[in-house]
Amino acid sequence: MLRRMLILVFVASSTAFAADEPALEAVFNGKDFTGWKVPATNPWWTIADGVLTGQNDEKMKGKTLETEKAYQDCVIEAQVRWTGEIDSGIFVRKGQKWQCQIGVSRSLKKDMTGSIYAGGKYPIHANAEKFIKVGEWNAFKIEAKGDHYRIWLNGEKVVDADLPGYNEPGPIGLQIHPGLKMKVEFKDLKAAELK
Repeated sequence: MLRRMLILVFVASSTAFAADEPALEAVFNGKDFTGWKVPATNPWWTIADGVLTGQNDEKMKGKTLETEKAYQDCVIEAQVRWTGEIDSGIFVRKGQKWQCQIGVSRSLKKDMTGSIYAGGKYPIHANAEKFIKVGEWNAFKIEAKGDHYRIWLNGEKVVDADLPGYNEPGPIGLQIHPGLKMKVEFKDLKAAELK
């Protein structure tokens, strides 16, 4: 009897948790740039085999690819792959002022993957290097709700912190940093608004 009650409590809890999880929708369809603002001249971004690839070299200025849709409180998930030194990231909120860093910071000269870059500095450090799968697909999950942010890298929570001042709605952005030869790949990009 006790075992049956425990099972029922577990199932009920799991159902309630699942109900709280928003239904994520694809923001990249794996085929074309539908839903994205593509620059008229675009030497940076290409799509093949369901993968969105950003490339740059030392002479290029870099470019951020943004969604047409703006998000405020939201959850974003993406699979990201890279090798070598890159400086990329996922922007949320207005004006490209808040970013989940991917790769080596140009200013700090160290890997800051998973850290928050905002206001021209890194106010929140993730210390997530040990969770990075070099040359493999890395799962990122970003949750922005009000002034509170949580970030997971490959299932490990690496950020859970408040950071006021960046909560205006804005597009999701994928960054290619200027002045660096690099390649970064994205797939399975999904997002949902939080109510």
